[in-house]
Amino acid sequence: MTNPVTYQLKGSVGVVTIDSPPVNALSHAVRQGLSSALDQAAADSQAKAIVLICGGRTFCAGADIREFGKPPQAPILFEVLDKMENSAKPVVAAIHGTAFGGGLEVALVCHYRCAVPSAQFGLPEVKLGLLPGAGGTQRLPRLIGVEVAAAMITSGDPIGAAEARSLGLVDEIVPGDLASGALAYAQRLAAEGKPPRRIRDMQDKVANLAPGLLDSLRKDLKKRSRGNEAPLRCLDAVEAAVQLPFDAGIAKERQLFVQAMGSVQSAALRHLFFAEREAAKIPDVPKEVTPRAIKKAAVLGAGTMGGGIAMNFANAGIPVLVVDTTKEQVEKGLNTIRKNYASTVSKGKLSQTEMDARLSRIQGTVEFDAVRDADVVIEAVFEDMGLKKDIFSRLDKICRPDTLLATNTSTLDINQMAAATSRPEQVLGMHFFSPANVMKLVEVVRGAKTGKQAIATAMALTKTMDKVGALVGVCDGFVGNRMLHKYTREAAYLLEEGALPQQVDKVMTDFGLPMGPFAMGDLAGLDVGWRIRKARRAAGTLGPERYSGTIADRLCELGRFGQKTSAGYYRYEAGSRAPLPDPVVEDVIAKVAQEQGVTRRKIADEEILARCLYPMINEGAKILEEGIALRASDIDVIWIYGYGFPAHRGGPMFHADSVGLKSVLATIEKFQQQFGAHWTPAPLLKKLAEQGKNFTR
Repeated sequence: MTNPVTYQLKGSVGVVTIDSPPVNALSHAVRQGLSSALDQAAADSQAKAIVLICGGRTFCAGADIREFGKPPQAPILFEVLDKMENSAKPVVAAIHGTAFGGGLEVALVCHYRCAVPSAQFGLPEVKLGLLPGAGGTQRLPRLIGVEVAAAMITSGDPIGAAEARSLGLVDEIVPGDLASGALAYAQRLAAEGKPPRRIRDMQDKVANLAPGLLDSLRKDLKKRSRGNEAPLRCLDAVEAAVQLPFDAGIAKERQLFVQAMGSVQSAALRHLFFAEREAAKIPDVPKEVTPRAIKKAAVLGAGTMGGGIAMNFANAGIPVLVVDTTKEQVEKGLNTIRKNYASTVSKGKLSQTEMDARLSRIQGTVEFDAVRDADVVIEAVFEDMGLKKDIFSRLDKICRPDTLLATNTSTLDINQMAAATSRPEQVLGMHFFSPANVMKLVEVVRGAKTGKQAIATAMALTKTMDKVGALVGVCDGFVGNRMLHKYTREAAYLLEEGALPQQVDKVMTDFGLPMGPFAMGDLAGLDVGWRIRKARRAAGTLGPERYSGTIADRLCELGRFGQKTSAGYYRYEAGSRAPLPDPVVEDVIAKVAQEQGVTRRKIADEEILARCLYPMINEGAKILEEGIALRASDIDVIWIYGYGFPAHRGGPMFHADSVGLKSVLATIEKFQQQFGAHWTPAPLLKKLAEQGKNFTR
């Protein structure tokens, strides 16, 4: 096997090159080679300075995940880093690609850093529930300051080379060839007699903090992290850099790292990391099935959802045609798109030039036949089956035979739409979540006759759009909304039995959701569900169990549709979205409970949490049994990226595993005895619990 690390003298500089594809991870062979190369450089009397550079597409990527959980082999990483840091000759890190995680920690051990303009820098460990474990929390604050370092470490977000240079993280930007530029920089340092500059010895930026800075950062983190422990552990480590000598700080960082590695939350976030990648794999769609190229798209419907979908195409560099029935609707939709982009520009997240480029890719028309040249057409009109079937029949007549025909429906039967065409193999669902230009999830819905290439094309398209796609089957509500219905129904029962909207919502936000079911209902609009329930009541399809929409219906009858009318489950003051408890709502709840013959009681927060979460888990088990979802981890991906389920909980199915399926089953069986047949445990849940198995592990 070729040595992954080589040493070569070039002029007065010893060049140490790591070349271990694909990402130069710090495997045992790399550590061994790096240690040996550093010894060679130290012993080379002609070498006045050392450059550390990497081959391939990126700088060193940090630890080798293949070695996780295995006994460490000497030399361990800390021994190699100590040798590098204590070198008597200045060591220059030459950085291209990404210096993330352990890669950045290696660069911080070097005495100087240069980089190409496209390089990126970050410590993303927090996104896996961890913290930097090779000195990053101790060196970065000493180099760039506590506040900026804390922001980088607790968010895990990367920065570019220009910002890194302005912060002092990078000493030199190399605009041309990195190897020759780094060599010239190291020769200049040697010629000027620059000594090794060790970050561990720097104290200025951790010695004189603004009073209360760490307390302020901690207060803000607690509010934003909503129970996620990792950002706070990261801040604890940064605080150690301020309060402790360097070696003691390193020991504290290591202690916190070990705690994080053993936590349920880190296990949950690591589960999500792999679950997201697993969701892209469809067992019966092999890699040999080539997705069709999407060079031109069309969206039917210029409303909020259609406009958001069109933005996704434009953002991905794909020209898109937005079609609606009147010029007024088309122009209104295009204006909304312009406003959305302008808002992003005003926040500094998009340049005006890029906004103009994206807008140039979006055209509007009232001519339905204009979609005939599109490679994909996504229908995003009102949820009416007759209308949608008519649209698919018309598309079938004018689109090319290989055009992908998709519907954005959130509940309706895709097989009925496919049956309105002569090409059901080209029809599927692409259920975007609102706002479609922001939310990461797309449920790709496979119909009974959807072809493999259509599935491969839709899944590839979600990736092109920087979305997370999850393949699901056809049923009412698919995966996400089917489970959501069980959650919101039980929340409504809780109101009738004694809880108030603000209590239920607080329990769920304390758990980590961005908002509770009633604040969410007010945001979405209560009138939508009201219309659906009235139609189902008229059709006799509401079901035999106790009806749970009465309170919402009564509120709608009072003209309380949510935020849009400044009143729903809460009241809202002019210009504010802050939900305020309202005695009118309490009166409605009390009257409905009396009519239902329900005696209201005080309900503990623990019962509220279980009764909101466990119906979702039970329904998730049924979804798995029916084959509507391929994997339990896919359900977790859907709920995290589509509904804001806290990532540090791993998703509803992982959370059930963390609680223990025997415990979940026992609680559901208790609720079945108390509240009736709608709590009947799913057979799969019973089977796994009895066998001592889990959904996800």
